[in-house]
This record gives sequence, C-alpha cells and structure tokens, in this order.
Amino acid sequence: MSDPYPPFELGYPRTELRRQLVDAVLAGEKTATAGLWSEYEAEGEDVPAPGDRYMLHDFDDVAVAIVEVTEAKRVPASEIDVQFARDEGEGFESVDDWRVAHEEFFKQPITPDTLIVAVRFRVVETL
Repeated sequence: MSDPYPPFELGYPRTELRRQLVDAVLAGEKTATAGLWSEYEAEGEDVPAPGDRYMLHDFDDVAVAIVEVTEAKRVPASEIDVQFARDEGEGFESVDDWRVAHEEFFKQPITPDTLIVAVRFRVVETL
C-alpha cells in the first residue's frame, strides 16, 4: 500500500542525520525545516501551503508520522532569524550556525540573497 501523502524527507535515507532529525521531530524538538528554492524549482515543486500533509520517513525510509505544514514561505536567507534556526531542533544558537550547517548539507554557499523555503510544521499522528 502506498503512502496517502507525499514524503517529508529530512536529510537522506540511511544517514545519521536523518536519524537525528526524525528523532528530534518525534520528540517535539524540531518544528521547522529549510530547503533551497532552487531545488524546489528544479523538481517542479511549489512552496507548501498551510494544511498540506506529508509522511515523515525514518532512517530506513519507513513512514513513522504524518506532519502538517503550519507555515511556509519563500524568503531570502537574510530573513532567517534565530528563532527559526532554533526551531530546526538541531542545536543552532545563531543564524550563522544555521547558515554554516546548511551550506555543508547543500554543498553550496548560502548568501543573504539565496532563496530559502522556510517551513514550520507539526506532527499530527505518529504511526
């Protein structure tokens, strides 16, 4: 049986980062995530809308929860604030910490003008 919602993929399957991010979501510590607008464009995707639901996949790419978008917007990286960085649940204490970690993950520089899809979400059901 296929999932009733599209995947909500944090990090990459079978990586320690995926395990950490999914654990943080399930523990209620991670309520936000950020993606590059250029990747959304390349995949023909738009910014999610509040109310959109997704299946959260774990380390082994198995669905473990349903998450619902509560807010999503496309913003220049300069508009990411420390509260958003902290809400990502990865221990960021500054926007600079957030930027460096995301540059490493996306393997490219993030300038103040880099367009970011900033998403806030909540877990609506654990599976």
